Amino acid sequence: MNRSIPLVLAVALFMEQMDSTVIATALPAIAADLQTNPISLKLALTAYLVSLAIFIPISGWMADRFGARRIFAIAIGVFLAGSIACAVSSSLIEFVLSRFLQGMGGAMMTPVGRLVLLRSTEKSQLVSAMAWLTIPALVGPMVGPPVGGFLTTFLSWHWIFLINIPIGLAGIVFALKILPDDNVRVRDRLDWLGFLLSGAAASGIVFGLSVISLPVLPPVWGIAATVGGILSLVAYLRHARAHPKPLLDPKLLRNRTFALSLLGSNLFRIGAGAVPFLLPLMLQLAFGMTPFQSGMITFVSAAGAIMMKFLIKRILSFVGFRTTLLVAALGAALSIAVNGFFTPATSIALMMVILFFGGLVRSMFFTSVNALTFSEISSETAAQASSFTSAFQQVAIAIGVAVAGGIVEVVSTMNGGVLDLSAFHTAFFVVAAITAFAVIPFLALPPDAGGQVSGHTLKRAGGRAASPVRS
Repeated sequence: MNRSIPLVLAVALFMEQMDSTVIATALPAIAADLQTNPISLKLALTAYLVSLAIFIPISGWMADRFGARRIFAIAIGVFLAGSIACAVSSSLIEFVLSRFLQGMGGAMMTPVGRLVLLRSTEKSQLVSAMAWLTIPALVGPMVGPPVGGFLTTFLSWHWIFLINIPIGLAGIVFALKILPDDNVRVRDRLDWLGFLLSGAAASGIVFGLSVISLPVLPPVWGIAATVGGILSLVAYLRHARAHPKPLLDPKLLRNRTFALSLLGSNLFRIGAGAVPFLLPLMLQLAFGMTPFQSGMITFVSAAGAIMMKFLIKRILSFVGFRTTLLVAALGAALSIAVNGFFTPATSIALMMVILFFGGLVRSMFFTSVNALTFSEISSETAAQASSFTSAFQQVAIAIGVAVAGGIVEVVSTMNGGVLDLSAFHTAFFVVAAITAFAVIPFLALPPDAGGQVSGHTLKRAGGRAASPVRS
């Protein structure tokens, strides 16, 4: 495996993942500078998520039509342009539009980056490659708060976006020099109606749930958007059944391994994906920590995630995907539930040990499930599968944050409008239970699922995995 390929992809994706969380730390400072309030500025967070939801479905078609390497480099450029626009924004409207532009680039980076990896990696090396690609998604949200707190405190919030300039420029250069050209060029016309319906479905659900969980606008707007998104999804499914080459083909779900992996991973994301939202809030609002202090504590999860990268291939080879995913899901659920027992009196060292373990098992889960999801996907359908997966991920994360935020809001209301520790504890227990439900789809997997990728079945049979995930 050419390790420079996943490293180039990982650096670009790390920039995106870190940026999506670093802004949350700087909201008060940005709001004061733009002469607005932090609640209104959360529209910028929502605008980014909506942009992702709209443009992720089209990313696979773009990569197949114009080349994955070229689209990946362009996506970094668009993200970089959005970052610069954010840094020079002087009003709320400008900032929201700039974040939407950033989202257009981010929407292409993750699915297209994954596609490049799939088409350039042997199946026997897919686990190792996915381990590198998974790290940004785990480390970025943990690095974001301390970096954002440092830059905002000691420099200015503008540097949150300006630091993307050298990273983005280097990413474009290395992408064009190092990433292979997959030579896939399809001439299929864009499914415009599918694009409109899928974009309306994903953005409606993501926007609606974001508004419900973060009261930026009246809740009725969020409910209406969510209902509209669900109706658009139903309309898209009817359209896709009749269209010869739909933008996102539901027939992919006929692949049992792909379908079960998709279901299990998104149940996991609904639960575990709420932790980066809940934990910093609890540490800051209930424990009285500064954003920088809370960020330095949660950062230890990233160390666990990185350590697992060196262990996961051996683990999968020894016990296979099914056992690994069951253990990782239950371990992650347990680590999340333990967060519900944290109090200001809890030892910082103990908290960091638990968070380290949480990062370890979440990394085990995501690396494994990302590899398993694509273990039986052909090169011809890889672009659609990557877009399909990324679109569902955004919806799952939005649901997770909405559930967590809703629980905190309900418990606070029951306590007379007081946001105390019990609200966060309840939320952690609920999202831990949702995370544990992820084991159900994986129980339906055969013990040798994905054996060609993990090496587990083939190792017992004395064979070798040699089939590439490319044409």
